Amino acid sequence: MLDRIDKVLEEIDSFIANASNDVEEFRLRFVSKKSVINELFEEFKTVPSEQKRELGPALNNLKNQAQQKLNELSNGVSSKASGSVSDIDVTLPPVHNSEGSIHPISQVKNRIIEIFERQGFNVEEGPEIDDDWNNFTALNFPENHPAREMQDTYFIEKDPDVLLRTHTSNVQIRLMNKKKPPIRSIMPGRVYRNEAISARAHCFFHQVEGLCIGENISFKDLKNTLYHFSREMFGKDTKIRLRPSYFPFTEPSAEIDISCFICGGKGCKVCKNTGWVEIGGSGMVDPNVLDNCGIDSTKYSGFAFGMGIDRITMLKYQLDDLRLFSENDLRFLKQF
Repeated sequence: MLDRIDKVLEEIDSFIANASNDVEEFRLRFVSKKSVINELFEEFKTVPSEQKRELGPALNNLKNQAQQKLNELSNGVSSKASGSVSDIDVTLPPVHNSEGSIHPISQVKNRIIEIFERQGFNVEEGPEIDDDWNNFTALNFPENHPAREMQDTYFIEKDPDVLLRTHTSNVQIRLMNKKKPPIRSIMPGRVYRNEAISARAHCFFHQVEGLCIGENISFKDLKNTLYHFSREMFGKDTKIRLRPSYFPFTEPSAEIDISCFICGGKGCKVCKNTGWVEIGGSGMVDPNVLDNCGIDSTKYSGFAFGMGIDRITMLKYQLDDLRLFSENDLRFLKQF
């Protein structure tokens, strides 16, 4: 056994001499419960008593030397891990942290919600897959209206019609069916239309619609609401104008234009040299829509509006291609 003890001592010296700094390997081989030294101690229990007096000190010395070498290796690794000035190569380029950012569409949507919440509007959400009643019929769309045809709408099922919503007005219908006036809500969300994808159009985009129902609600209330939103969103010098238009669910109806905040109304490529930029549509809720939802149109009135979040984002950041928002190009997204 003395020869085996000497052999283990040689193995320890050889391990250190080979400049190995694998502390865990040294511990497993020489110090752990399954190490060669522990095996020698187990064998020591079976040797005759007259030999134990000679072998005992040799085994203890072997164990102490192995533990000492393990401590030296551990301290060496710790000092290297802590590093020193000489260990750092200051000429190496820095490794930058890669931080994410909020998508520009989400940033603008959150800002829109914040502005309207300060005016007393709450946020309502609804399904992106809905039926014909909530998406069309209850909104006073005639049966032969072009928006019902395949070139505008993604139909999922027929008889009865199930489709991807073409606007968030379906949330307005659901809200009016479950809640009675007064109502003051906005409905942001994704909508779908069967359109050719280009720099100015996409088959899916984002809208925010607003609805206000109560007694003695007037067109002036609508104008004041949009005026406040425009000033908060685009700047205090922004002006609005309402152009007569037609929508099946509002009467009277109007397109919403704001004075171009890029050129100050003088004319540029963003406003096509008109000084005005269209941001959405609006109007007084048609009495038929109120009646369809069980609201007494002789007692209550209201206004509604809708705007494209993507378009507002394009205007805010002066972008000219709608497709950038959905291409997930990190070079583009990291700018926001």
